Amino acid sequence: MSFSMNNNEKKAIDTIRALSMDGVQKANSGHPGTAMALAPITYLLYNERMQYDPRDPRWLNRDRFILSIGHASMLLYSTLHVAGVCNLGANGEPTDEPAVRLDDIKSFRQLGSRCAGHPEYGHVAGVEMTTGPLGAGVATSVGMAMGDRWLANRYNKEGFPLFNANVYALCGDGDMMEGISAEAVSLAGHLQLSNLCWIYDANRITIEGATDLAFTEDVKSRFLACRWNVLEVDDANDLPQLRRAFDSFKAMNDRPTLILVHSRIAFGAPTKEGTSASHGAPLGDEEIRGAKQNYGLNPDESFAVEESVYQTFRDGLGQRGAKQRSDWNALFEQYEQAWPELAAELRKLQKGDLPDDWNELAIEFPADEKGMASRASSGKVLNAIAPKVPWFLGGSADLAPSNCTEIKLPEAGAFSPTGAGRNIHFGVRENAMAAATNGLVLCGLRAYCATFFVFADYLRPMIRLAALMRIPTLFIFTHDSIGVGEDGPTHQPVEHLASLRAIPNLTVLRPCDANEVAQAYKIALQSRETPTVIVLTRQNLPTLDRSVYAPANLLAKGGYILAEAETGQPSLILAATGSEVPLCLAAQKELQAKGIPTRVVSMPSWELFEQQPSEWRNEVLPPNVPTIAVEMGVEQGWSRYTGNRGRFIGMTGFGASGPAKTLFEHFGFTVANIVKQGEELLASN
Repeated sequence: MSFSMNNNEKKAIDTIRALSMDGVQKANSGHPGTAMALAPITYLLYNERMQYDPRDPRWLNRDRFILSIGHASMLLYSTLHVAGVCNLGANGEPTDEPAVRLDDIKSFRQLGSRCAGHPEYGHVAGVEMTTGPLGAGVATSVGMAMGDRWLANRYNKEGFPLFNANVYALCGDGDMMEGISAEAVSLAGHLQLSNLCWIYDANRITIEGATDLAFTEDVKSRFLACRWNVLEVDDANDLPQLRRAFDSFKAMNDRPTLILVHSRIAFGAPTKEGTSASHGAPLGDEEIRGAKQNYGLNPDESFAVEESVYQTFRDGLGQRGAKQRSDWNALFEQYEQAWPELAAELRKLQKGDLPDDWNELAIEFPADEKGMASRASSGKVLNAIAPKVPWFLGGSADLAPSNCTEIKLPEAGAFSPTGAGRNIHFGVRENAMAAATNGLVLCGLRAYCATFFVFADYLRPMIRLAALMRIPTLFIFTHDSIGVGEDGPTHQPVEHLASLRAIPNLTVLRPCDANEVAQAYKIALQSRETPTVIVLTRQNLPTLDRSVYAPANLLAKGGYILAEAETGQPSLILAATGSEVPLCLAAQKELQAKGIPTRVVSMPSWELFEQQPSEWRNEVLPPNVPTIAVEMGVEQGWSRYTGNRGRFIGMTGFGASGPAKTLFEHFGFTVANIVKQGEELLASN
């Protein structure tokens, strides 16, 4: 079947296909089929539809393109190359260097190449997020669409439509099967995100074979039920039909759009097993030659791009994008005169800065033996930050009253189908919540999300992606231990601290009192390239008298001497996090009454502690002093601090259902047990 396509369009599309084939072939690894099938879509989006200046891929009001089917990364790399997208310098400013050079495509999937196997945020300008696990891209795109709506709600003024961008996500059958996409579809439909467009490549093939092996649902009906605008394109090569679909999306103002596109995926050469390779294999030299001949390209050339292809994009995307950004910059100059404070906010937001006075956080909790739950002090700190940082927003997975995460400013409002306030009701959709929060942060906002700590398992893939992308998303978890009590082991996190501590480039903070909570938020807000997890209690914690104990700002060191041994030279060290620190302080008194000089160390963040010089670490935890670690979780990792001479008081299995105080006694989290263990440890050393 032939479709209306002029020579320039055909040459540009076929060049994207050829570069994708060549990159995969040279790497002897990758997925060429989807890239070849969907080249018309990326051509049309970039060269005709997207509000995007290739010379400034960080422009605030750009449309965003997310390749949720990240395995088809050569499609994006090839498109970025021919589109002339510029690289960013070390300062984040655009340069004259191409973001994707031909040499980068030639080194696809090789160590050190800009063109990694899946698109990676921060490695290549023009890659809006790291899309590894299927479903992650489409779910994050929901947050990006929310982010643009929030920016428009705050900064657009009459005569100054600064924000009107759209978000496009290219997805496939795998995305549709992943549970996170169902959460994201439901949330986006509820919020009526009319600036969001998913293009679904319904190619009916997965790695194991035809999709009907495992996937026979009516996708159109699912999206219609979730209040989406659903369109269908019979063939991915039909540019006129694709244009009409994108026109329909642009005209939509009360719901997101799904464009269901049928394509025929390219297959590779026979495998060793004698069957046809799927989209996950190189095509082979002979098949590539045949494909290029069919496209009218020189079969003897590899990585070839005619000057006319570059010119096609310069005449389309290049000219259109330059004018769009130039017009926007001129509008912004006028905006600065009319709304100087808001304009200053936007400049800081784009740089990742915070308001100058945000760190003058005048919140200090007085000593209080009864104290409060750290989830409660967290809510107070959050609401002290909110007026200082207007673009600080977030919400909970239907647990805001329990997580204490509502911003209670009168003007904060809710993010809803008709508004874009600062309190987001994510619903019981933990995985999509985390992805959407990452999307908000990728828009330059400082965003947080929250739920019970045991449900961190639902968020973990998106926490990992935040760490991989080096973005400062804030994850707030409450109900952090067996202190949850009667809800039982299904709701009592025991392995979760160890699990999250295992993720590189993630700061995990478990504060021991209200003032450590305040310092934890300062760490989170100061971060530019590291996401933060703050883990909080349901039960009350005493607020420590900091005129007696070390100042809470030492939390920035990760671990510090909270209470020194009365002799200044400890015979025993008790190290703990969170609610276990007050237990250790009480045990210290009893041990020292028995003549055992004991030091108490608060260890709210292993990651921050490991960043300190060895002199600090050895001063806080001298290797020659027996150490007991106390934490209501599994031991994994604590041995680096307790060593061969130490002990661990913690969980060796799951929790149980019962009152919290009863559970603490049952599992040994008592002053008496800590004292007993300390005496035994010293006797054995």
